[in-house]
Amino acid sequence: MTARPETPRSRRERPAKPALSREGIVAAAVAVLRAEGLKKVTMRRLAQELDTGPASLYVYVRNTAELHAAVLDELLGTIGPAPTGGSWRERVERVLTAYTWMLFEHPSLARSALTAWPSGPHYLNLIETLLALLDEGGVPPAQAAWGVDLLLQQATATAAEHSAEDASQEDWDALTDALRTVSDRTHPHIAARSGDLLAGAHEARLSWRFQALITGIERTAVPN
Repeated sequence: MTARPETPRSRRERPAKPALSREGIVAAAVAVLRAEGLKKVTMRRLAQELDTGPASLYVYVRNTAELHAAVLDELLGTIGPAPTGGSWRERVERVLTAYTWMLFEHPSLARSALTAWPSGPHYLNLIETLLALLDEGGVPPAQAAWGVDLLLQQATATAAEHSAEDASQEDWDALTDALRTVSDRTHPHIAARSGDLLAGAHEARLSWRFQALITGIERTAVPN
């Protein structure tokens, strides 16, 4: 005897799919990012994940660049509230360090963050926190406004530099060897400072960068 074919189910009997929303799309994008990396966060991949057509997603997100910016904003919500305790300069550094380490945890997002322009609530909260801390330190408003951009650029570039997928230990070893063996006749300043160029733990250098920028922002007036 041949098995009886299964009776087709009516579409009316199938569970209804959740309604599409921007929040749901971004949540799905974050899940794909964590599981598969940013390269897989595409409209086509999300359409498969959400059981819909790619065209339906464009109602909520204009393009992949906007989607990546929304993913970045969503992840900014994981870095915690404004820190308490310590000087205003120390708290600025702690906010920036938390932002940088968040990007370290998602390497594929770090480079995209150099050109992504989030506009969601978490990004606005980050800017508000930094402006409030700079104001607490007496930094003039215009310098604080320009300074926030500089601080976030430095943090993002640092994360992107250290998360480059094509970076290799061989490249770093070659640079280290070149700096240490350079001739003091052709490059006397490098030869004299090769140890300083390579010295310092990553955390210490990151802290120094932020403090150097904060000091410069505090002391450098914006042009009229």
